[in-house]
Amino acid sequence: MAGQKLYAGAKLRELRHRLGLTQKDFARALGVSLPYLNQMENNHRPISAGVVLALAREYALDVTELSLGEGDRMVADMREALADPLFDDPPPLADLQLAATNAPRLARAFLALHRAHRQQQDRLALLDEAMGRDEAAAGQQPWEEVRDFFHYCDNYIDAVDRAAEGFARRAGLGGAETARGLADWLQDHHKITLHKSPKSPLRRLDKAAAVLSLSSHASPATQAFQTCHQIALLDHNALLEATLDLARFRSDQARAIAKIGLANYFAGAALMPYTRFLDAAQTLRHDLELLAESFGVSLEQVAHRLSTLQRPGAKGVPFYFVRVDQAGTITKRHSAARLQFARFGGACPLWNVHRAFETPAQFLRQLAETPDGLRYFCLARDVSKSGGSFRAPMRRYAIGLGCEVDFAGQIVYADDLDLSNSTAFEPIGVSCRICPRKTCHQRAVPPLQAQLGVDHDVHDTLPYQIN
Repeated sequence: MAGQKLYAGAKLRELRHRLGLTQKDFARALGVSLPYLNQMENNHRPISAGVVLALAREYALDVTELSLGEGDRMVADMREALADPLFDDPPPLADLQLAATNAPRLARAFLALHRAHRQQQDRLALLDEAMGRDEAAAGQQPWEEVRDFFHYCDNYIDAVDRAAEGFARRAGLGGAETARGLADWLQDHHKITLHKSPKSPLRRLDKAAAVLSLSSHASPATQAFQTCHQIALLDHNALLEATLDLARFRSDQARAIAKIGLANYFAGAALMPYTRFLDAAQTLRHDLELLAESFGVSLEQVAHRLSTLQRPGAKGVPFYFVRVDQAGTITKRHSAARLQFARFGGACPLWNVHRAFETPAQFLRQLAETPDGLRYFCLARDVSKSGGSFRAPMRRYAIGLGCEVDFAGQIVYADDLDLSNSTAFEPIGVSCRICPRKTCHQRAVPPLQAQLGVDHDVHDTLPYQIN
């Protein structure tokens, strides 16, 4: 944010090591003294404006990468982990920021250790139920490891994104020609015939018969997405595997799940190629319905894609994207913004995404403020999905999309809102277990770090006082 000093020593060091430069050579290229560079790399001094300009000029560095991203996420994750009753006296926020900035590997190791502790505690608590199961795999669950992989990549995978953009261009994808272009690509490049059937799952490839079957109950947007997913596996398997190698997942299960995520990423990026989609989003001022119509995709696919527009040198609005079910469980979450989501337990009930189920097919808007003082513009909508027949169950979901209020002027949905009125911002949190607000009328449980006071002769909004 404007006015804040920029400390990014770890990233400065990482860039220097990646370039294979000594501190002396790096200092000369940036036009600073060796002691000054050493102080910046150790966060004893902020990075000056001259150094920021030199980084952009000499190394084409997208300087926004220095200020946001992994450090903010790590601080939020450590704050939540340290709210565990295991820790009697959690360190102050300033210490967590120093750890995330100066010792990011140590911070990651701490988070991994805490995850392992929590899961071991869960196993002990559920010992009777767990008897007979394979408990050999310890530590983080595979799906959590995959979630964190995308989380710490800002949900942007450059090599996969650019490969998808190139494929979309070669296949001539766009508008009404997308379905035909995908069918022709499969036939011309793989001799695979595309077949739609009401008895097929969403997608099934029969390699022996050279037939890709899609469910005829699925929407055209879903059919196109599933076709692109299969093309990612057929045409870009080596790229996906190389990306997985770099990620160094700890289990085969995590790697297999991540491969699905990467193929899904490719599919979304192929249907909404980066440069064309970014231009359209800016021109249409992020109108989800117009973007969905322009690219032949669903509202959920548009919202998800908006959260991935973080290409260095061509970044879009830093959105968060989330999908929740009726129980309030977060089933998808990605954030290029500083807003973080609860890793354990449910999300804040005051967040407008939970109210979207009450107003089907309508957009809900909210101005919200988190306990750290940051303000957001939040958009939510129900995206329930029919099962395709009378007796098939309907899948009920709601999506949330938002950004810091400084970017709200670029969003059509915020046009008539009074962004300067501080009373218009509703207080929300991450989750009750770490939220410090003392008077929240929707609080489910006390904050784990707080001391509680109980007066049997007084009952207010809460049956206890948070000291």
